[in-house]
Amino acid sequence: MSANLKGKHVAIVATDGFEQSELTKPLDTLREAGAEVDVISPKDGSIQGMLHDQKGDKIAVDRTLGTTDPATYDALILPGGVANPDALRIDEKALSFIRHFVENGKPIGAICHGPWTLIESGAVKGKRVTSWPSLKTDLRNAGANWVDETVVRDGKLVTSRKPEDLPAFCDEVIAMIGEAA
Repeated sequence: MSANLKGKHVAIVATDGFEQSELTKPLDTLREAGAEVDVISPKDGSIQGMLHDQKGDKIAVDRTLGTTDPATYDALILPGGVANPDALRIDEKALSFIRHFVENGKPIGAICHGPWTLIESGAVKGKRVTSWPSLKTDLRNAGANWVDETVVRDGKLVTSRKPEDLPAFCDEVIAMIGEAA
């Protein structure tokens, strides 16, 4: 899907252990659509990507959570990987940053294990979502209506299951951001 996201500023929040394609594909796709995109992490320097259970590339961090104002962003992307959202969901700076998007009704995209962080941010109660299958019970226990579909959009929340879903996920995220006021 092609949309002009010029003037849109998107945050990708991640830390060590993110699934590489789930960060790099949305990053590249959003930039190709004209958005300004920052990788934001609890730490500066770079963060370690994963190719499932093997180390992938390190990705440069543009900004750190402690020094970045979420109000300057129009949308949020949360990539998966197991270690990444598991660390972020207990990081109060990350949760505070994410809650800004939830409380202000800004677009959020989360893929694979990314919705774990949304549970802690209060973003899934009453929402129709998907994720990596192992999160199904956690999401249902948090009040979400979990379904096994390639991509699910519920209002300003887009979720997907796995790296193979990235084309549909990116298309839906771009459409959602493009529609947002």
